[in-house]
Amino acid sequence: MRVMVVVKATEDSESGLLPTRAAMADMDSFNRALVEAGILQPGGGYGLKPSAAGKRVAFDGADRTVIDGPFAQPRELVAGFWLWTVQDMAEAVAWVKRCPNPMPGPSEIEIRPLYEEEDFV
Repeated sequence: MRVMVVVKATEDSESGLLPTRAAMADMDSFNRALVEAGILQPGGGYGLKPSAAGKRVAFDGADRTVIDGPFAQPRELVAGFWLWTVQDMAEAVAWVKRCPNPMPGPSEIEIRPLYEEEDFV
């Protein structure tokens, strides 16, 4: 089963606050453990710049509208993500519980299964 593990944004991440060296070292150790366990997919873990650096494209039929960031509601935004291969959702949850806190304060990580070919058969 493949899952996308999403680090939700916070006011700190949206303000551009970078992690400390210690936090980066903790996350690097966690990522190495994921690779060693065969869970982290190649190129599958990234941090994202604040939404102020981003754009959205809104679709309405043939019309396209470009919306400049920043976007409201930081907790609804994505600050980073991984792509993992796990046996089941319980394994994904167990790994997320081992993750160092990705933000200086309270934070959330969301786990979403990817559609697989067999889902469309």
